[in-house]
Amino acid sequence: MHSRTIRIATRQSPLALWQANHVRELLVKQWPRANIELLPMITSGDKFLKDKLITAGGKGLFVKELEEALLDNRADIAVHSTKDMPADLPDGLFLSAICRRDNPLDALVSERFSSLANLPHAAIVGTASLRRQSQLLAHRPDLQIKTLRGNINTRLAKLATGEYDAIVLAAAGLERMNMHPSITELLSPEIMLPSCAQGAICIESRITDLEMQSIVAPLNDPSSALCVETERRVNAQLGGNCHVPFAVFCTIDPTNQLLLRAKILSLDGNTFIDDQRTGPIDEAKTLAEHCAQSLLSRGGAELLNRAHS
Repeated sequence: MHSRTIRIATRQSPLALWQANHVRELLVKQWPRANIELLPMITSGDKFLKDKLITAGGKGLFVKELEEALLDNRADIAVHSTKDMPADLPDGLFLSAICRRDNPLDALVSERFSSLANLPHAAIVGTASLRRQSQLLAHRPDLQIKTLRGNINTRLAKLATGEYDAIVLAAAGLERMNMHPSITELLSPEIMLPSCAQGAICIESRITDLEMQSIVAPLNDPSSALCVETERRVNAQLGGNCHVPFAVFCTIDPTNQLLLRAKILSLDGNTFIDDQRTGPIDEAKTLAEHCAQSLLSRGGAELLNRAHS
């Protein structure tokens, strides 16, 4: 490849910058002559961190400005946490690569207690995620869920003040920031099914930029991409709303079969509808569609509407 300058749009948070630099390093390994620059940006989502993102417009606000930079050619690619990506992308943009997925699980972090099971009665647990809230309450109805916002450092600092007995964060973020020693317990999917695409970094680019597509193509991990795209397809069929208690997780087992699990819950965790399907990888699209249809037909639509309202 000739020496082309590649401009990467990214959020300014420490984790987002780590992810952008990680993609930069992967690209340099593939294309040593490339000149790669970061274009850090403050997004609308960052501005609304202290408010409710539901009323501000949703998690899509974490990518809005980055996508605008792509569309007006200020950036060549944008690097995102795939879980922040809305189901529908702007005309002219697409996910050109999904990197190898890191730890998809949620992590309990506590300075005083050794596990979720060992939290005392009515312990205060911090999270801003309705998905995490509902699943925590389904497992431990006695817990008190208290809203917790901010980047990883901010959340850990609030835990240190004693305001919370424990908090729940994405394990991948802690591991990427070299904060894995702070993880108290990795929560199994049986207790806490992950968010759609959690743990996966994606690269977004312009559909018309064929050269850039060929540049980032080696960074795409086919297995991770298949699982993430399957999860995103279920999410899209359910309306693509990230502010409802919905979880979905797809893996490939040793026999090369897909295992797809999804769950919709009430906010208090008392009611849930789940679905689990297995099948060959070449039937991923059908599995996703059948999973979504099953959830909706068994009362999922009512639960989603109730949570959204």
